[in-house]
Amino acid sequence: MRIIFLAVFLVFTGQPAISLAQTSAADIQRTAEHFLSDWSETMAANGYKTRFEVGSIDRRLALAACESAPSASFAGDPTNSTNPSLLIACSGERPWRMYVPARIEIHGPALVASRALARGERLTPQLVRTETVQINASRRGVITQAAQVSGMMVRRPVSAGTVLTPDLLEAPNAIERGDHVVITARSGSFSVSTRGKALASASVGEQVLVKNLRSERTVKARATRPGHVEIPM
Repeated sequence: MRIIFLAVFLVFTGQPAISLAQTSAADIQRTAEHFLSDWSETMAANGYKTRFEVGSIDRRLALAACESAPSASFAGDPTNSTNPSLLIACSGERPWRMYVPARIEIHGPALVASRALARGERLTPQLVRTETVQINASRRGVITQAAQVSGMMVRRPVSAGTVLTPDLLEAPNAIERGDHVVITARSGSFSVSTRGKALASASVGEQVLVKNLRSERTVKARATRPGHVEIPM
């Protein structure tokens, strides 16, 4: 009789026998906003201005309660995207993970072309200047230091004011086809050298075919600096 009475009581009061704590959409929203706010302060301390907005979250969402505050992190590099995802995660007896969309802007200093640049033109500090740009507007990244581009060559024509990205530049050839080079065969601290002729062009670190002028043999070597190549012994 007592069991029947309890069941009837619950029907009329609408109260469940057991109430399970949950993590709501509002909780997830607050976690994401707190994370982005802290990130924005860190970026500001490093000279960057940011804007952010957390994307929409289904208000019907109800996840298991977290024993401690959920963690938040970027799922990818925020400097390469205007719409990164945030990973919100809970650990404990009932762990869960979910991704939350976000929209961000990061404004900071980056190098731009001071004037129109032709393909193959070699950069000097006078050909670039620093401007404040939205650095996450392109997935290609930006360059911030003039020393990073000094001596580099432009892959294709660019207009004045164009933001310089790594894919626009290439290292100049350390060796040109037909150059006479020093071929060094190295094994640990021991090495021997001879004269050779480059059969192709290469930048530092690239492989290149060279002709040993003494033996007339063609070998594959690695360009180490202008006029010098190296082969393993």
